[in-house]
Amino acid sequence: MPTKEVQPSAIEARANVILDRTALEMRELLREMAKELIPFPFFSGSLVQAVEVEPAPAVRSDLGCVVVCPDGELYELILRFQTEGGPFSSGLDVSKDEELRKLDLPPLEYIPYAYGAICELARLLEAKSKPDSPQPS
Repeated sequence: MPTKEVQPSAIEARANVILDRTALEMRELLREMAKELIPFPFFSGSLVQAVEVEPAPAVRSDLGCVVVCPDGELYELILRFQTEGGPFSSGLDVSKDEELRKLDLPPLEYIPYAYGAICELARLLEAKSKPDSPQPS
């Protein structure tokens, strides 16, 4: 019985197709789940409706706070705090600026964040479905 010669480039191409398909399916699942979470919670102390995403260990660390929003998409939440007032100010006047920057991650980086988001939304949906449990904030 003859053996097929292994083509490394074909194997890598196949792996990339699998990654792309997995990321697409996870994106669709995340959008479906986000639509089910009504009302969608606000990020802690913020005016932004978002849930923080904790990815699996060993993913890129150059991103700040990654959140999933009601549209089921992943964003980087950028918070800027600025003390207002002049030299004689008490320093207690602080303004906060919030910016959501949509993430466009390649599948290999998207999947761990999407998985973390799916797990967190599943936890929130489960808590919401229990009649006697306190509602998540």
